[in-house]
Amino acid sequence: MAADALPPARARAGGPGPSLIEQAVGQLSPAYFGMVMATGIVSIAAHWVGFTILANALFLLNIVAYVVLVVLNIVRLLACRHALVADLLDHQRGPGFFTAVAASCLLGSQFILLAGALRPAVALWTIAILLWVTLTYTIFTAFTVKEHKPSLDAGLSGAWLLAVVATQAIAVLAALIAESWEQPFRIEANFFALSMWLFGGMLYIWMISLIFYRYTFFPLAPGDLSPPYWINMGAMAISALAGSLLIINAPHAPFLLSLLPFLKGYTVLYWASGTWWIPMLAALFTWRHGYRRFPLHYDPLYWGAVFPLGMYAVATFRLIEALQLTFLSTVPGAFFAIALAAWALAFIGTVRSIWRHTIGLARMAREVRQPRNPR
Repeated sequence: MAADALPPARARAGGPGPSLIEQAVGQLSPAYFGMVMATGIVSIAAHWVGFTILANALFLLNIVAYVVLVVLNIVRLLACRHALVADLLDHQRGPGFFTAVAASCLLGSQFILLAGALRPAVALWTIAILLWVTLTYTIFTAFTVKEHKPSLDAGLSGAWLLAVVATQAIAVLAALIAESWEQPFRIEANFFALSMWLFGGMLYIWMISLIFYRYTFFPLAPGDLSPPYWINMGAMAISALAGSLLIINAPHAPFLLSLLPFLKGYTVLYWASGTWWIPMLAALFTWRHGYRRFPLHYDPLYWGAVFPLGMYAVATFRLIEALQLTFLSTVPGAFFAIALAAWALAFIGTVRSIWRHTIGLARMAREVRQPRNPR
């Protein structure tokens, strides 16, 4: 699942070239956990619309993908630490690490909803919280104190909203776990979910203000509209999902009952804001690939466009349940179909990318093993 191979900087400097391990994982995209996010939410959407076999198949695939990505990132940390740290401190690539937080929570949500397994969900939730704390205060502190910073139009992208998605994913899993926990842990988990939900909303306001300013007051080239801009909508969809779960949990937490009008109002606000983004993003997608003829090549960042579509389907489904909005009942199924089609295209692109990269590594290995002909 690695991206393009590392450039042979050491070879150009007169030293040995990068090893096979560095070639394999050195340029692994931090955003590749977006595949787990997208697969997880499409699986959950399939579960809610009644496609049980598909939901379980995607669940098993997601477990494998998560484990593989964890192993690859550990190998990268051990063998290519400088490349990983460079990505962590980069304004464009750094926010991609938040996909690991959201992916852990999405997989935990699958364990609860599809397997009824609480312990793995709690373990993944704990991992997600530790990652969230580490990444939040490492990345944003580094962005604040670093001496050389890019301009707003060069450093800011929709990928920054992955920090919002990660925050709200923790809130969602906390709300799901709270349904299975006994008192008093149920109240504490709901309070934690509420706190993360509120902070995630505030974080979205900070970031989307900058993104909208970048949209409207800086020149926008087709290459600037990378797939993570779809997270503009996805961050609002997962916020609406977390709010819906808090509304559903209100009968089991008295402080949530007292906040019920507030919860309902802000949940609808989040859902409506996410809905507003859909035609806007579709128009920009058409402008980028239709009018400006920007080539549509596979990129791991496209998983960031699949996730919002599936999340909108699930968020609308739970919104209907929380507020009894039956007139929206056709929306989840329609967006599930779109999300599934987008997931299939991204998955095919991933398989092809892995295959090409594997062939390249095998060719390198043969060249390394092949003895040179003496002159």
